[in-house]
Amino acid sequence: MLVSRKRYGRRVDDEQTTEGGGREFWRVLEELRARLGNGVYPLGSSLPAQRALADELGVSRDTVQRALRALQSEGWIESRQGSGSRVVKSPIHLGKPQQEAPRVRAALGTFIARAFAQPVVRLDVFTLTSESLDAHIRLQAERIRLGGVTPERIELRMLLPATSLELPYPRAKHPASEGEAEPEGASEAEAGQLDQLNGRLQDRLHAITRRHAISLRSALRDLKTEGLVPSVQVEVRHVPLTPAFKLYLRPGAEALFGPYEVVERSILMDDETEVDAIDVLGLGSTLTRHVNDEGDPDSSGSVFVESMCAWFDSCWNLLARPA
Repeated sequence: MLVSRKRYGRRVDDEQTTEGGGREFWRVLEELRARLGNGVYPLGSSLPAQRALADELGVSRDTVQRALRALQSEGWIESRQGSGSRVVKSPIHLGKPQQEAPRVRAALGTFIARAFAQPVVRLDVFTLTSESLDAHIRLQAERIRLGGVTPERIELRMLLPATSLELPYPRAKHPASEGEAEPEGASEAEAGQLDQLNGRLQDRLHAITRRHAISLRSALRDLKTEGLVPSVQVEVRHVPLTPAFKLYLRPGAEALFGPYEVVERSILMDDETEVDAIDVLGLGSTLTRHVNDEGDPDSSGSVFVESMCAWFDSCWNLLARPA
């Protein structure tokens, strides 16, 4: 039942989050995002019925509905009454069928898979939240458990934006940007409301970042605890930089680079408030692959990999602080 509409945020449901204070909602949302990312639900395909998803994932149908609304607000799926949910944007190919995608585009999943096929897995990452990386790391952890790959050592260094940094996104859209007239005498109150909402959006981003950093760290360290990988080293540092791009490096071998595109989208908050915001969607970033050519140190791929490795090391050593 609709209960209210606010200037910056609108209440879409009066039912409060249940099932572990929202943990089940986040689990389902992250599982569906991972399936979109690894191609289980390809572009143009239909997701299973809500009841089937609820039974498969062991949650209520309401939790599945909330997760689907979040995916729709992020632009990945389109839901229609009586027609179910259909994938309308691919995290890898951004709306184009796979066979039409330019060769310069790359997929994070295959990059991570190549890394984990090596005896020594070395990854350097600069990203906003590590949400995409977390899903793929967990997939590789399962491959190790199933004996598909057997690395002897895993080394991961990850740079995340400092929590003290005031990021330009996500930010609530100001009514003036929508052509709405400002009520006389309301500017101070509106400004205070906007600041409060922006604070909530930033807190939500930090919570997502913490959750995924903890998740991937645990996924990798569990491999050592279980005796599957003899040596695991995971280090996360915070850097006072706003990510305008995401960077994945296999030092000396290859790099994936993808700019964050700023978009307007609706963000579903934990309390079911829906906020019109300016944000970036890391899951949909277009990634380009650059390969080090050992036979030609002056090739564009070699120069790019070398320069990005030097940039990462400089930030890691001179700007970053332990998380």
